[in-house]
Amino acid sequence: MNRPDDDTTWREIVANYGEPVLQPEEPAPVVEPVAPELPEQPELEERPGAEERYVPPPPPPLPRVPKDRLAAWIGVLVSPVLLLIAALLRISIPSLAAWALVIAFLGGFGYLVANMPRGPRDPYDDGAVL
Repeated sequence: MNRPDDDTTWREIVANYGEPVLQPEEPAPVVEPVAPELPEQPELEERPGAEERYVPPPPPPLPRVPKDRLAAWIGVLVSPVLLLIAALLRISIPSLAAWALVIAFLGGFGYLVANMPRGPRDPYDDGAVL
């Protein structure tokens, strides 16, 4: 697989390995970079003021969540947190209260899943609003 010139080249590389690199006789002259002249900054009076800036209108208020959906979310989020805190702090909860928290979680989860929309709101809506 090796060609004769490959062997010769390899022998030259090995023979010259470790020799110092030749330095140029004269170093190149050092040229200091010249900074380009930048345009002057406009005075503060010339810059656009607060009157000329766009101020967006205030956002609309958040929609009210129906009470049944709010109760379901509370059951889904608060019940496991209360059970976890009680378990970590070794607080004994009456079994009826513990079962009520479990049922609140399962009932809230089931309610939210049952009331999910069956399909997308608008299949051609890309979400962009101008």
